[in-house]
Amino acid sequence: MIPPNEEAGASGRSTSLPVVSRSENMLVHAEPLSSATNLTSISSDRIPEKRITHGNSVLRDSLRPVTLKFEDVMYSIRLCSTDGNCFSPPDPKPDRIVLNGVSGMVRPGELLAMLGPSGSGKTTLLTALAGRLPGKVSGSITYNGQPFTGNIKRKTGFVTQDDMFYPHLTVLETLTYAALLRLPKKLTKEEKIEQVELVIMELGLTRCRNSIVGGPLLRGVSGGERKRVSIGQEMLVNPCLLLLDEPTSGLDSTTAQRIVATLQGLARGGRTVVTTIHQPSSRLYQMFDKVIVLSDGCPIYSGSAGRVEEYFRTIGYVPGNLTNLADFLLDLANGVAPNLKQGHQTDPHGRTEQDDQNSMKQSLISSYKKNLHNVLKAELQQNVRNTSCPKRGRTSGRNIGAGSEMEWTSSWWEQFKVLLNRSLKERKHESYSGLRIFQVMSVSILSGLLWWHSDPSHIQDQVGLLFFLSIFWGFFPLFNAIFTFPQERPMLIKERSSGMYRLSSYYFARIAGDLPMELVLPTIFVAVTYWMSGLKPSPLIFILTLLIILFNVLVSQGLGLALGAVIRDVKQATTLASVTMLVFLLAGGYYIQHIPPFIAWLKYISFSHYCYKLLIGVQYTDTDYYECGMGVHCKVLDFPAIHQLGLNNMGWDLLAMVLMLVGYRLMAYVGLRNGLTQ
Repeated sequence: MIPPNEEAGASGRSTSLPVVSRSENMLVHAEPLSSATNLTSISSDRIPEKRITHGNSVLRDSLRPVTLKFEDVMYSIRLCSTDGNCFSPPDPKPDRIVLNGVSGMVRPGELLAMLGPSGSGKTTLLTALAGRLPGKVSGSITYNGQPFTGNIKRKTGFVTQDDMFYPHLTVLETLTYAALLRLPKKLTKEEKIEQVELVIMELGLTRCRNSIVGGPLLRGVSGGERKRVSIGQEMLVNPCLLLLDEPTSGLDSTTAQRIVATLQGLARGGRTVVTTIHQPSSRLYQMFDKVIVLSDGCPIYSGSAGRVEEYFRTIGYVPGNLTNLADFLLDLANGVAPNLKQGHQTDPHGRTEQDDQNSMKQSLISSYKKNLHNVLKAELQQNVRNTSCPKRGRTSGRNIGAGSEMEWTSSWWEQFKVLLNRSLKERKHESYSGLRIFQVMSVSILSGLLWWHSDPSHIQDQVGLLFFLSIFWGFFPLFNAIFTFPQERPMLIKERSSGMYRLSSYYFARIAGDLPMELVLPTIFVAVTYWMSGLKPSPLIFILTLLIILFNVLVSQGLGLALGAVIRDVKQATTLASVTMLVFLLAGGYYIQHIPPFIAWLKYISFSHYCYKLLIGVQYTDTDYYECGMGVHCKVLDFPAIHQLGLNNMGWDLLAMVLMLVGYRLMAYVGLRNGLTQ
């Protein structure tokens, strides 16, 4: 029986691998691990002379080493019944165990890789180690003998498998905004930007620094460069603990090797690095210091990467001469023995291949518990400063270290300015897209042509135009705003989980950034349609009409934001918005003036109704007449469609729209906050 991690073996593997990897467009800093109190992430000879004048450079500060220990970590999820009801299923099912007794330890300067087939629990374990796993987690997870706190959270880098970026921002802008939000207050803006330059140089992103990141529908940097940008965002805070979820997925072998070489270099700088990885090559496997192999949530090995083959030989499993050790481990985790020919579904005794695989998995799990578990547990208890490590019970990412979460790295106003600037740069491509401009301009010109210099005597036509304005600029901003928070929710969750900014600063920056984006097109629309359609040629009335339309746009947009934030499902929110606007359309006061009393209240919740009344009120006065017969002129306000509206309480109409403006946006904020805490 071979102990999983002997002190000499671990330290010998760590200190004997000083690595400096130079490849195309890639510079990886690496240095040997000397002592826990003398660890630096970047050697001074790598930094240009002009960059080392600031003594408080984050990347050159001494790291606070973190020893990560986790013991008997277990996690289960509740399964829903076949009808999808998780609360009172007719046939209750037992909880599914995702993690079952996983233990391990990673010291500063070590790179730990988690291996296993899909669904084995690698990502779940990594998320638990990052303190971001909601629900019931049992077992002990400590950082230098202490439980997870807000301070540890801000010093932990967590790179998810899916790279989430704003596609129109460049690599430099992406990292700069992250630095301005995440680096401490003691640094000036120039020093924070300097840290960005150091990270770009460190990760080999110099060539693509001014290239847009891109996305699914927008071509940008390559996959390997995107992954390095993700790592760079976390490296800005000089994390003591760096966790990555499958950073090599979807990359070719050369790019994958560069990424892992980067991680190895970061580990040699004194950081604790943990990563999940899918099918590593033999070259990648040689870079790992420790590995954990999971099979159906249970560990079958946890310890030194260099002792894997020796351990499995002792329990009867020997890899082939030319077999990649990583493939050998994944075969074992899937229950496939070495040199076993597949394709035989049954044997003479009626056992299926699935039965054989399950039997082998149980044998490997039993061997782990018998040979490794107790030795590993004894090692975890050695040199523990605090022997009474708190057990992790029912916790969630939003409650962990709640007392320290209020210590933000920047002020509310600084966060607001940075987020506003980022929002304006990113959203201008969406708000002023060619399709949206064509849509608005074509409708405005078509409307102007249909109502071209309409005769004031044709009062019904002009009233119809005003109603169309109120409805169109109710529908258009509403359906655009519905997609806002559902689309940005993954990015918001990612950035908020890293403690980058307050939700309120993000929300108000988003609202403020919408003003120039959402009000320019309606202004152009009204300017074109108003003067083409023959409405009153008065500059004052034109300005009042424009202000009412813009106010209506803001109210409609607030309703769209609220629906998107509360419902969070775009299809359901769009369906509800369609029904709501249909009700507002019918109850607006144009199609029907004599609404039955029992349903007349609908018009009082319709912002289109109030907008329509205000437009009529500023367009026509007591001195306006129209030709109601041959040589007969009547007051415009006595026109039946206008008289039924009741234009005597326009102040109350304006107040109602103000209340809707505030109420919808308050509802959106509450819905957004509740959605992020669930």
